[in-house]
Amino acid sequence: MTAMSIGHTLLALLEAGPRHGYDLKRTFDDHFGQDRPLHYGQVYSTMSRLLKNGLVEVDGIEAGGGPERKRYAITDAGITDVDAWLGTPEKPEPYLQSTLYTKVVLALLTRRDANRILDTQRAEHLRLMRQLTRRKSSGDLADQLICDHALFHLEADLRWLEMAAARLERLAKEIHP
Repeated sequence: MTAMSIGHTLLALLEAGPRHGYDLKRTFDDHFGQDRPLHYGQVYSTMSRLLKNGLVEVDGIEAGGGPERKRYAITDAGITDVDAWLGTPEKPEPYLQSTLYTKVVLALLTRRDANRILDTQRAEHLRLMRQLTRRKSSGDLADQLICDHALFHLEADLRWLEMAAARLERLAKEIHP
């Protein structure tokens, strides 16, 4: 989850009420972790940072059979921070220097078959699109929404792959006049 702020996500989950780290992880994984579950260590290190920054507070400590369990609650400063984060638009990613683009140009520079690179990538995109379409058809509405997001991005990539294939000969001539 490179683009997702784990701290802000955990803070927002605390708005429903105080929770233990275990409950936060389980709720996170239920909503966002199908493809990349959150590790317990990341939950507790994030909660320590949020506590240090005054965005959460310890609402209670329970003794049990193992280590003490802290219950965290969001502070007013934490709610303000979540509001600001939710209200800030995400920077659109222009993909101006993608690895795939680099591979195509390098293939041309080294006189390799760039079409083969595009064909291999197209096959991988189509494989993933089939997988996401199956997942979407059996998923709940939230899963359908995230699958649609990924599918739309893959469709845009496929359009680029087709356009690049159509321009390869001309690009090769520009690289090797």
